[in-house]
Amino acid sequence: MRTHRWLASLVLLLFLFGVVGTSLAASAEFERGNRLDGPLGRAFQKAAETYGVPVELLVALAYAETRLDDHDGVPSVAGGYGVMHLVSNPEVTALEQAAALSGLDEELLKSDPAANIMGGAALLAHYAADRAGAGKEMKLGDWFEAVARYSGLEGAAARDYARQVYDFLNRGIDAEVDGEEIRIEPQAVKPDEGEYAGLVSIQSEDYGPAAWVPAHSSNYTVSNRESTYPINYIVIHVTQGSYAGTISWFQNPSSNVSAHYVIRSSDGAVTQMVREKDIAWHAGNWTYNTQSIGIEHEGWVSSCTWFTDAMYRSSAALARNIALKYGIPMNRNHIIGHNEVPGATHTDPGSCWDWNYYMSLVTQSSGSWSAIVDNSTSGRFRASSNWGTSTWSSQRYGSDYRFADPAAVSDAAYYKFNIPSTGYYDIYMWYPANSGYNDKTPVVIWQADSSGTGTTPVTVHVNQRTNGGKWVHLGTFRLLAGDREIIAVSRWTSGTGYVIADAFRVVKR
Repeated sequence: MRTHRWLASLVLLLFLFGVVGTSLAASAEFERGNRLDGPLGRAFQKAAETYGVPVELLVALAYAETRLDDHDGVPSVAGGYGVMHLVSNPEVTALEQAAALSGLDEELLKSDPAANIMGGAALLAHYAADRAGAGKEMKLGDWFEAVARYSGLEGAAARDYARQVYDFLNRGIDAEVDGEEIRIEPQAVKPDEGEYAGLVSIQSEDYGPAAWVPAHSSNYTVSNRESTYPINYIVIHVTQGSYAGTISWFQNPSSNVSAHYVIRSSDGAVTQMVREKDIAWHAGNWTYNTQSIGIEHEGWVSSCTWFTDAMYRSSAALARNIALKYGIPMNRNHIIGHNEVPGATHTDPGSCWDWNYYMSLVTQSSGSWSAIVDNSTSGRFRASSNWGTSTWSSQRYGSDYRFADPAAVSDAAYYKFNIPSTGYYDIYMWYPANSGYNDKTPVVIWQADSSGTGTTPVTVHVNQRTNGGKWVHLGTFRLLAGDREIIAVSRWTSGTGYVIADAFRVVKR
């Protein structure tokens, strides 16, 4: 029944937009407009209407907090619940406030997504009422101070959080949650920062690109490393929560935990919370605490979409800086996961973390090589005029991506890489996902043949309705040295829906 409905919708779209026999560019915006017609989307709409909160803002706030994932009621490390990340701990009582404001039971707010969204809307409206003048009609840009307050942070850190939410609004949101698409069209809005305007971030003394937001003094040990202890390790963590929630948690005196650095998923922003000379409480092993620097990465172990290229590159630059500063060998014996600390009970960074790619960025050695070719990379991509160009999905890599109808024709989109030496390479694909995209997109890869002097094609099929907005590992292939087109996205498929060509990444093993 679902397939029949989808086919009927496709036929209607093809008729209305006249894509049959015409240039695909004419249909680049075939699904314009917000999409909030599923159970979760309707919950956002109802909560927004009930409390007078712009629905676009409510979705963007939830997206910044949790990527719209309630993790089946499992709280974050800070004690935050649901898609709105309603926090309950000895210092932060957002959950309890939301219950009082909405009249909903606290346990229901923890476990029911619709109730959780209603509680979040009530809390945001309450913060706005505290800031707005009596009877003031609030526009989308007037909610900045309320959003900043929702973060649980103070000063420049709260401002940066609110800026991120508005950045998501400006870019648009396209996410899939349990098979339901949630889409917010890009909003051209410049927020009024109010009391947060003009605040200056304090920069780290240890690492220039990082902001300095200190952890509570009861959550780490003051020291004078490397006089007191040598620094031999870098430990990679995943926050099991949001960037803002983690910063707030490390500032909470009841948490008894901290890390030296926290890195944001969306753009790789870095916040330092413990000086490198001091001992953060992050590894669960005192010896390793004394000898290591901990780096937390925003996200959840079970959700690969949090580990963005911006995050990898930012973290690797930080890890390389630390390793060079303290003479830490840049290898997997000294740059380790939390799960590799002796006696560890944690599983982070987990199977979603791409160690090969991360270490290639850290080492930048002649033995490690990686390259990315996007559809807009000059001289590295080619496709015929039958391939349209779109900026519609916020899950895209770079400024846009290409798309085409499936057809039994030789009309592929080609990607050219300069492979430094014959050997084994990991190949990753990046594409936006959508229910209207192809469920069996052919990706042709020219690998080295058995003689090692020529190439032979192998085809991998990718379901572009899922796993969008991240690097998807296609496999490990033996590639021949040289500058040539080695990857093609083909239109020749038995699958249905648009074939998408966005970006590829090749990493030497």
